[in-house]
Amino acid sequence: MGKELVVTEEFIMSKILLIRNQKVMVDSDLATLYSVSTKQLNQQVKRNIKRFPTNFMFQLTAIEKEQLVANCDHLNKLKFSSTLPYVFTEHGTMMLGNVLSSDRAIEFSIKIVEAFIKMREFLTNNLSVKLEIEEIKKKLNNHDKNIELVFSYLDEMMEKNENKVERNKIGYKK
Repeated sequence: MGKELVVTEEFIMSKILLIRNQKVMVDSDLATLYSVSTKQLNQQVKRNIKRFPTNFMFQLTAIEKEQLVANCDHLNKLKFSSTLPYVFTEHGTMMLGNVLSSDRAIEFSIKIVEAFIKMREFLTNNLSVKLEIEEIKKKLNNHDKNIELVFSYLDEMMEKNENKVERNKIGYKK
């Protein structure tokens, strides 16, 4: 009996890439997770093409493919492929789970969507922390300006006291 491959959420997240400002997964990575060949995966997509609008899936350009191969070591095999890979958004991965419909495809489409959700939560949390830090920086900046103002007033007052000219007193003399 073969040993079942355990795929962690971190492993799935490492396969999520940012292309055209969208978080996507490459067809070959999805095929590996779903235990089908890339060719089988793409055939199923073509048979069900109406289920995959451009916001679910798109094909990379030759330049995007070159950049992908250059930046992702695990995608070196694409360098020698004559076809341009497809990439799938979060919704596209869910649809793939539906059209492949094997138990493994369903299981992994759920895991993949959970990874997308966790990544989105992580990015959202980081964004809110960054916004809070910026707010604190603004307050500190204002505090610095206010402290400088207080010191400049103190300097003025000290100068006035040092350069104080004695005035003639007015009133009754004893």
